[in-house]
Amino acid sequence: MGTKTVDETVTEAKTDDENVDVTKATEAEAADADGGEHEDEVTAEATEAGPSDVGQGAGAVVSAALGLVSLTGGWIGTVAAARETLIGQLETASNAGVATQIKEVYGDAWQTSALWAGVFALAALIVGVVVLARPAFGTPGRPQTAWIKSVAWGGVALGVIGLLLAVLKYTDALLGLPSAG
Repeated sequence: MGTKTVDETVTEAKTDDENVDVTKATEAEAADADGGEHEDEVTAEATEAGPSDVGQGAGAVVSAALGLVSLTGGWIGTVAAARETLIGQLETASNAGVATQIKEVYGDAWQTSALWAGVFALAALIVGVVVLARPAFGTPGRPQTAWIKSVAWGGVALGVIGLLLAVLKYTDALLGLPSAG
């Protein structure tokens, strides 16, 4: 029995040594897998920055898209202009003068199209400015991502150009109706 007790003690001693070695190895593997504390900080910053950057990025893209629609025309503007053309045709008497027919059939449709282009341009301008101003009300010292800022500035520029062209089109300073006389 004495031998058995000695063997058990040696076995227990080996087990404790193995546990210590396994614990050290596990800690080393965990440190290698994590990449250290720096990667934990980077991951934490990325997790915190994710949602606000996504919203700002989406806003910047929406601003640019609205600015593009203001320049190229949208479905709503086309439908509204066609509606105004139909109304002009229905309300204009067949014996009305040429100038009256041009104004009623084509002029109002042209102004309606310009009005909708201006609405889209104004929306692009407002959304772009809000995206650019958002970091001032967010986390201090945290810069806005470069691509978001670039796309938002593009949306603002398209909005300004679209608004200017819409005003010129609405006032007949750009491509006014032909005179009938």
